[in-house]
Amino acid sequence: MSLLRASQVPGPTPGPRIDRYAWYVLGVFVVVTTFNTADRYILSILLPDIKREFGLSDAMLGFLVGPAFAVFHTLAGLPIARWADRGVRRSIVAGGLFLWSAFTALCGLAQTFWQLLLSRMGVAVCEAAGAAPAQSLLADYFPPERRATAMAVFGTGGIVGMGLGLVVGGYVTQHFGWRYAFFVFGLPGMALAFVLRATVREPVRGRSEGLAAGGSESALQVVRFLVRLPAYRHIVLAASFHAFAGYGAGIWYPTFLVRVYEMDRFEVGTVMMLAGPLMSAIGALAGGRLADGLGSRDVRWYMWLPGAAALAALPFAAGFLLWPEDVALEVGGRQVLPALLILCPASMLGGFWSGPTIAMVLGLAKPHMRALSAALLLMTYNLMGLGLGPYFVGLLSDGLEPRFGVDAVRYALLVVALAHVAGSLHNALAARTLAADLRAKEV
Repeated sequence: MSLLRASQVPGPTPGPRIDRYAWYVLGVFVVVTTFNTADRYILSILLPDIKREFGLSDAMLGFLVGPAFAVFHTLAGLPIARWADRGVRRSIVAGGLFLWSAFTALCGLAQTFWQLLLSRMGVAVCEAAGAAPAQSLLADYFPPERRATAMAVFGTGGIVGMGLGLVVGGYVTQHFGWRYAFFVFGLPGMALAFVLRATVREPVRGRSEGLAAGGSESALQVVRFLVRLPAYRHIVLAASFHAFAGYGAGIWYPTFLVRVYEMDRFEVGTVMMLAGPLMSAIGALAGGRLADGLGSRDVRWYMWLPGAAALAALPFAAGFLLWPEDVALEVGGRQVLPALLILCPASMLGGFWSGPTIAMVLGLAKPHMRALSAALLLMTYNLMGLGLGPYFVGLLSDGLEPRFGVDAVRYALLVVALAHVAGSLHNALAARTLAADLRAKEV
């Protein structure tokens, strides 16, 4: 469809009014996904200490935070999502939260690398009960024209979790040791599971759009329905490339600052929280709000916006990585690294893609397919992002170390950032058939 005919590609029509309880449910799931991501992301600030204690290589660290987590997370995700499309999503999320929090606490008791690895695999399996069932449930509280905003708010929980993992993990590690950091996040998460189970009500499927919730398709039939939609395929690929670059960078940025700038753990956690997750949260909210606003005029903006934002973030990410470490500014009597200021717009623009992406993946699915639709997205971008991104950075850093020394991680991160280009290309391709594919679920 020609860009000159944008007015002929309208956005979603208004649905029912959103009540206060829907916002409460969204708030509860924001806190849940905060713990989900903090329990996962805390490892990034602990890598230097774990490497030293267990005598690991960067590739082994990359394996611990990458494939060892992502593969088990993915294998568990599809059957749990299928269960969520037929069962009580609230209870599934609550049970998963309790179990992944318990495994997080067990990580603090690990005395060998293999014990830590097994505990992280337990976290990976149980955390698969978090995102997809929650997103499916929230789609029944928020209509299509508000869904990108809702999913962006939901996504801020993950970004806040990254920040808390960095700051709290850095502080606890510096003062008490890395094992205690796992207790700080694991034990409260177990208590939160009971709050969720007691206060969140399961909504009727299709409620927000007035759609019938029936459907007897097998899981294979659901997958076939989704992958036959060109927009769905390209959205999943776009998210996977963005996640490859984003997770690869996010996991290794703290190590980059420790090695190259020789910053201490708490300092790294604090500045990374401000320049990374905080800015990403602002970007996620802005991206969701803008996508809903622009998408009401032309639904293709749900894909154009995240693609353009990712490309705009690239020069800032390169500036952060290439800034000379001995050049600083004095602000209020304190030395401030310009590189961290340059990282702020990169992080903000990099957060734009999450809300519109999740909203469209849920919108392309019929109500009884949404958890599985979200799980397929999570499966691919977790395998690419969490699975391959950090591992690829570790392998590349090891390969470049003989020539570049501590700067090897800098150049490895630069290479990984280029994956955003491929992600933006798939965003543009998804936009071409998005309107027609959104109507497919009504047939």
